[in-house]
Amino acid sequence: MRAPFTKATHCPQVSDSSFSHSLNRDNGESAEILTCGVFSVRNECYVSAAFTCAVFLSQEAFMDSLPEPLPDSPLPLFEQWFREARELHNRPNPDAMVLASATEGGRPSARVVLCKRIDAAAGYLVFFTNYHSRKARELLANPHAAGVFHWDSMHRQVRVEGRIVQSPPEESDAYFASRALDSRIGAWASQQSQPLASRAALAEQVAQASLRLGIAPGAATGVVPRPSHWGGFRLWLESVELWMEGPNRIHDRAVWTRHLEPRASEFAANSWSASRLNP
Repeated sequence: MRAPFTKATHCPQVSDSSFSHSLNRDNGESAEILTCGVFSVRNECYVSAAFTCAVFLSQEAFMDSLPEPLPDSPLPLFEQWFREARELHNRPNPDAMVLASATEGGRPSARVVLCKRIDAAAGYLVFFTNYHSRKARELLANPHAAGVFHWDSMHRQVRVEGRIVQSPPEESDAYFASRALDSRIGAWASQQSQPLASRAALAEQVAQASLRLGIAPGAATGVVPRPSHWGGFRLWLESVELWMEGPNRIHDRAVWTRHLEPRASEFAANSWSASRLNP
């Protein structure tokens, strides 16, 4: 082991097992931190002269990392990760996104929604909700949002920030028509985010909505139009951070930012500016 480490005559007793974990040295050998500044390599102990912790990382530890140099745009890689997560489907909702909004006064709130599409060419992602819900009211009053995708089994995370606009009616109509019949009825029945007396009351709301729509109990098919209070939002991306888990919390992070200029119901964007970040 290189200076400033010196070989110890014996290894100290470790009272807290949480200090002990495996590392990789730069020559590929296995090392283990026994306590701060004390290392075990092939059953031999070494102590830091300064008694400070050091971490040895093998070159192989960084093989699965962000591209070098960073691409001009993060969106193709973001779209690729999203597609791979959906194809792998090793969790119930690989398209789940934590969506954060805020009131005009700056009070934040967050919840999980399903991202249904990423348009890398245009520069936005799409999700759907009830326009009477708390999140929708906040987004319409303060059209800025942030989102997080975390794919634990893939050791990847994406953070996004940007501007919010409502989806065009045809986009909302097309997605609503693809939903299951009971989900379409539920969009008419639920007064999302409003107080509810009981689950029985909600069941009655669903029954009444089915009756109004002319859908018989237990029906497998039926025509249910999209309610005007339900539809999509587009989150136009101003900031995208890509994160890949690294050994010993030496993660790989990079962020891309750009400026959006409003253009009717869309935005024009300048080119991305990229920077790596410390983990």
